[in-house]
Amino acid sequence: MAVKPTLSEGQRAYEARRAAKAGMSLEKWLDSKARAQEAAAKAERKATETAKRPPAKPGFFARLIERAHKPL
Repeated sequence: MAVKPTLSEGQRAYEARRAAKAGMSLEKWLDSKARAQEAAAKAERKATETAKRPPAKPGFFARLIERAHKPL
C-alpha cells in the first residue's frame, strides 16, 4: 500500500469525527478512504486505456449492409 501522509492535528480531528460518524476507528477509516481513492484511480486508468484502443473492425452484418449501400 502507499505511504500514508502525516496529518496535522486539525486534519486528524476532522477525520476522527468522520470516522466516528461512520462507526469506524480512525485507522480503519483512513484505510477504507485510501482503498476508495485507489479504486477510483484504477477505474480512471482503465477508462483512459479503453479510450486509447483503435476502433474495432465492423461486424459481419455491418460489412454486408455497407456493401449493400454501395452502387454497383
